[in-house]
Amino acid sequence: MEMGVEMRYLAPMSPNQRILALGIGIVSALSAFIWVVSTLWFEQRALDELHADAMRTAKQQTRLFASDLAKFRLLPIVLGEYTDLMEALKEDNGEARARMNEKLKLLANRTGAPVIYLIDRAGNTVAGSNADTPESFIGNNYRFRPYFVEAMRTGATEYYAVGNVSGRPGLFLARRIGSANDPAGVIVVKVEFDALTRAWSADPGQTLVLDKRGIVLFGTDRAERFTTLAPLLPSLRRRIAESGQFGKAALVPSRYHLSSPDSARGPSGKRMIVGETTMPVPGWHLFHVVPAYKTMRDARNMARFATFTASLVIAMIFAAVLWRMGRAAEAAAVRAKLEAAVQERTTELREEIAERALVDRRFRDAREELAQANRLGSLGSITAGLAHEINQPVATIRTLVENAIHHLAAGRHDRVEGSLRSTIELTVRIGSITQEMRRFARRGKGRIGPVELDAVISGTQLLMNDRFRTARVALELPAPGQPSVIAGRIRLEQVLVNLLQNALDAVGETPDPRILTSIERRQDKVMLTVADNGPGIDSELLDEIFEPFVTGKTEGLGLGLGIVRDIVAEFDGTVTIVPSALGGAAFCVTLISAEKKTTP
Repeated sequence: MEMGVEMRYLAPMSPNQRILALGIGIVSALSAFIWVVSTLWFEQRALDELHADAMRTAKQQTRLFASDLAKFRLLPIVLGEYTDLMEALKEDNGEARARMNEKLKLLANRTGAPVIYLIDRAGNTVAGSNADTPESFIGNNYRFRPYFVEAMRTGATEYYAVGNVSGRPGLFLARRIGSANDPAGVIVVKVEFDALTRAWSADPGQTLVLDKRGIVLFGTDRAERFTTLAPLLPSLRRRIAESGQFGKAALVPSRYHLSSPDSARGPSGKRMIVGETTMPVPGWHLFHVVPAYKTMRDARNMARFATFTASLVIAMIFAAVLWRMGRAAEAAAVRAKLEAAVQERTTELREEIAERALVDRRFRDAREELAQANRLGSLGSITAGLAHEINQPVATIRTLVENAIHHLAAGRHDRVEGSLRSTIELTVRIGSITQEMRRFARRGKGRIGPVELDAVISGTQLLMNDRFRTARVALELPAPGQPSVIAGRIRLEQVLVNLLQNALDAVGETPDPRILTSIERRQDKVMLTVADNGPGIDSELLDEIFEPFVTGKTEGLGLGLGIVRDIVAEFDGTVTIVPSALGGAAFCVTLISAEKKTTP
């Protein structure tokens, strides 16, 4: 700053820019890795396929060579059986030798053998298929040739060398005529491979045939003939030169250099793949070499394509991830706003639910108060009858006590005991009436569970008997032994009392009034029906008879049936209007059977 140099600072990168830069670095590193791996893989795969092709070609060429050679190998064996050979080997038998010349010429033409000739025991050629050609072997002495020496010694041999007369190399197949103790001569078939190498030239690459010393005998690359793939000792070179096996060939090093069993360097120094097989001639090997540069170039092109494709895919994936992250960030922002809105709405709903719960609690309390008031109202309407029910036993008790005093004074103790026992029975009845009144008037819902209908009917009967007697209404109740239901004892009595009071009010002006209470069980349900023979329910009120303040009575409030419906609903039951068996109105209370409910 003091030097007057203006310093510029790079603005810090945003999170998205850092992610983008990181992604580009990752994609570049992955691309480089994929390039290295795919190049190695494709190159190795290409080399393996190229080596397999070279081996396949080498084997095919070896089979072709073996097929040709097998045909020529039969000739010395077959010729060894000719009796004419022995005649031709006799001295001064010119006529026999002339015939043999013609036979050998005919056989050579038919088999494709370059030359077939007969040598006597002294090494002189006495007959041959080329007797009438400038390259005739007749009169030449070959006792110095290794194939002659070896055939005479062992009976048969194969020897590759350059011809003394023709100068063309070939494989000499020699077989002795006669026995080892009395050999007469040697029959020789020379095989040349020019036609075979021309056929091999149709295959890609070059083919070289080497002997066990590493000398190239022949092949598709004519410049490689009589070169060496391995260095030769000076002593070996001298022996080869003395034998004249390869003429005046210098046996220079080959332009091909084996770097491994399946790899070599060609004349241009480029890498080549080698397929090697063993030939059907002892010590011979066939090497088929194919250039690898084109295959390697194609492999690298495939690696480039694979790297480009993979990089493109990775880039697309990265772009998709970036897009996804962007969308996720947007979604997170939206979600945060939504969660805030939901939280706000949840708070409002909690307040609303709390308010509704308070209203519901107040409603339940009010409904319970109304049910309690209904019970007390019902109790008030039946109190006069209950007072009569109590007064009668009380008066009877007084009379019984007075009688007991008189009987006691007179010493009639047995009658005193009878009076006292009757008194006890009457006090028990009074106690049951007052207990039922106290239970019916008690506040609260009580426990919901199994309730015996017999007990409910009995308690209701205690409360309602006097009203039915006073109103002179016939009440038919079901016989004892009814099932238990899931309900509350007091509230179920309230339901039955309300329905019976409504029925009493309905039959007030009916001649011969009757009320029927029946119970029917269907599977896991119990139907309690209260029917009367009154005028029935007005058709206009059928759909709303259970609603509050709806009534068909002139002085009623219309709350009784609504309370009945609410109480029964708390028992998971229903109240419905059904046809009356007596012709008036009928209400059916359907409850769950306690026996079915408690079955394991």
